Amino acid sequence: MEVSAVSHDRPHARGPADDPRPRVVVTGLGVISSIGIGRADFLTALRAGACGASPISGFDTTGFRYARAYEVPGFDPETRLRRIEPGRFGKVGAQAAAAARMAMRDAGLDPAAVRDEPGVIAVGTTCGESLDVDALAAAEVAGGLGRLPAPRARRVHPGRLPVAVAVELGLTDVEAVTIPTVCAAGNYAVGHALDALRGGEAEFAICGGADSVSRMAFAGFYRLRAWASERCSPFDLDRNGFMFGEGAGMLVLETLDHARRRGATVLAEVAGFGLNCDAEHPTRPLRERVAECLSGALRDAGAAPREVDVVFAHGTGTKINDAMESAVFADVFGDAPPPVTALKSMIGHTQGAAGAHACIAAVLGMEHGFIPPTVNFSTPDPECPVDCVTGASRPARVRTAVVNSLGVGGNNAAVVLRHPGALAGGPPTGQGTSVENEPSTGRGTATKEGAA
Repeated sequence: MEVSAVSHDRPHARGPADDPRPRVVVTGLGVISSIGIGRADFLTALRAGACGASPISGFDTTGFRYARAYEVPGFDPETRLRRIEPGRFGKVGAQAAAAARMAMRDAGLDPAAVRDEPGVIAVGTTCGESLDVDALAAAEVAGGLGRLPAPRARRVHPGRLPVAVAVELGLTDVEAVTIPTVCAAGNYAVGHALDALRGGEAEFAICGGADSVSRMAFAGFYRLRAWASERCSPFDLDRNGFMFGEGAGMLVLETLDHARRRGATVLAEVAGFGLNCDAEHPTRPLRERVAECLSGALRDAGAAPREVDVVFAHGTGTKINDAMESAVFADVFGDAPPPVTALKSMIGHTQGAAGAHACIAAVLGMEHGFIPPTVNFSTPDPECPVDCVTGASRPARVRTAVVNSLGVGGNNAAVVLRHPGALAGGPPTGQGTSVENEPSTGRGTATKEGAA
C-alpha cells in the first residue's frame, strides 16, 4: 500500500509565533481508571506499569469461557460528588462528573469564579449509560415494556453526561455537548474544546470522556471473538483482541491568557488537532486516512514529525489495528519513528474516554519525564516494527506528544500536546507543582470552591 510521502519538515505548518489564534493550555486533570482514581494514584500506576484487568464483577458471566475486563474498583459516587443526589444519574454520568470535579480542583479553578464566563463541557462516549441499558433490557425480558423502571429510562440518554458535569459544578450557562464518535470520542471532545477556545466562543472548557463495561458490549464482542481472554497486549505477537475498560478522564482547558490572568499552573499546551472520517469499513480504518489525520494534527500544531517524542497509539491489541497503525507511523514519521506506547494494555479500552485518558497520561509523562509502558508485552511482532516502550516506564524528555484515536465507522482523531516550556515567555508559574492525592486543595491560585 502506497501512501503519499509526508515531509519531516514543515512545508505547510504555521508555527506558534505566526499563528494569530489564542493559545490553549491544559491546567487540570481528573481521572478515574482501573489502575487508579485521582492524579497521584494514576501517575504512580503509570510509572509502575500496572495492569487493571480482573474478573468481571459488574454482571453475571456464567456460561462464558473467559470473562475479564478493566473495571474500576472502589468508586463511590457519594464520596466523590457534592451536588448530585444519589440515583439522579447513572454510573457513567457520575464518573464523568467526579472526574470533572477532580480536574477543576487540580486546576485550582473555582466553578463559582467562572460561572458567568463562556464555557464548554464536552464529553465523549460510546454507549453513555450502558449499564442502565443492560438493566432496561433485563427488565423488558422479565416483565415486558410496561415494567421498565422509569428512573433508569429517564437517565439513559447519552446527552445527559455533560449535564451531569454541569449540575455537579453548578455551571448553568455553558455549552454542554455529548460527542458519540465511539472510541475516538475522547480526542474529539478535546478537539471540540480547542476549537471553541481558539474561536473565542469560550474562555474555559471541561472536556474528556466516560464509559463503562456493559454486558451488552461484552457479550457482543465475545461472540465476535474480539474480546481478549486474559488481558490486552497491544503490538505483541500473541495478542488476541481488545478488552474494554471503564472510567472517565476529564481535562480543564483554558486560553493561555485566561490561565495567566489567574496565575494558574500550565501543565501542557494543546498545540494541534486533526480529525477525519474515512467512511469506509465500519471497524477497519484506512491506513491512508489515518496518516492524513495524524499529519493534519501536526500541521495544525506547527510541528514537524521529527519533533515528536512519543506517540500514544490507539493500540487496541487486535491483529489488524496494531499492524495498520504501525504502518501509519512509518508513513508519517519515516524511518525513525518516535517511541510508541499503548495505554490500553494498562487500563483497557475505555472507549469514549480512551483519548482523554491517553492525553492525561501524556501530560503526566511530560511533567515527570517518562513514557508509560505497554505492559503485557513479551514477543515483538514483525508486522508491528515500532519502538514500543515495554515492561517498565522509560525516562524521557517529552516535549511533544501525539495521541491517536480511531473510532468505529472510520472516525479518526489526533491530538498534539506540547510541553509548557515551549510557550513564549515561559510557562506561567502557579503556586505549586506537587501531585496531591484526592481530595486535593488544588495547585493554582484561584479561590477555594465556594458555592459549588
